[in-house]
Amino acid sequence: MSIIKVQEYLQEDGSSPYQEWFNSLDTQAAAKVTVAKSRLELGNTSNVKWFDGIGEYKIDWGPGYRIYLAQDGKQLIVLFGGGTKKNQQSDINRARELYQEYKRRKKEISKEQKFDNDSREKR
Repeated sequence: MSIIKVQEYLQEDGSSPYQEWFNSLDTQAAAKVTVAKSRLELGNTSNVKWFDGIGEYKIDWGPGYRIYLAQDGKQLIVLFGGGTKKNQQSDINRARELYQEYKRRKKEISKEQKFDNDSREKR
């Protein structure tokens, strides 16, 4: 089994919606979420339900914690945030927004890198 890189999405201002959510959890909930993240790193996505490119990792404990993520290729999982069953729809909508932002920014970076490479080749 190969190790998957699991990283938090950082917005343009450097903030991490996932980290902000994680920091708000109590000790027990944080421990459960940490175990879930470790399982993702081991490639275990059996608790993930996928829709529109977004994954929802369901933790069957307490108020029904969820972690929202996307897979970028086979070796990278990007974490967008989390929540509970109570706020599920608004959390999903926020994860979708962040995922669209992630894809847009990745595309822009890719274009910039291509431009830089083309400029160097012409010298």
